[in-house]
Amino acid sequence: MTIDLKDNYQLIRTEAKDFDNFITLFRKNYENIKDSHIILDISHENNFTEQNILVFLEYADLQRENGMSFVVITTKVDVDHFPERFNIVPTLVEAEDVIEMEDIQRDLGF
Repeated sequence: MTIDLKDNYQLIRTEAKDFDNFITLFRKNYENIKDSHIILDISHENNFTEQNILVFLEYADLQRENGMSFVVITTKVDVDHFPERFNIVPTLVEAEDVIEMEDIQRDLGF
């Protein structure tokens, strides 16, 4: 797992091919990154199932409660199988756009 600090978010990419190893690493590192917007790029992972990705919904909810965004980048799932509050997009540009839009909504009090 790599974590890159960008201008206003943490970009997380996985190098693990095994979901269990990745989620273990993510959980260990979450405390260090939770005060930032998080973009999780799993777009190159072919073995992560919808059930695997759904595990991150709890972190998306925690981020929202803390006034931060959580966005997953992947094209390997049907976003209609996930709750609307869970941000899943196909590209990094769209993930950055989601963070920007959610920041505006928070500034406006939504």
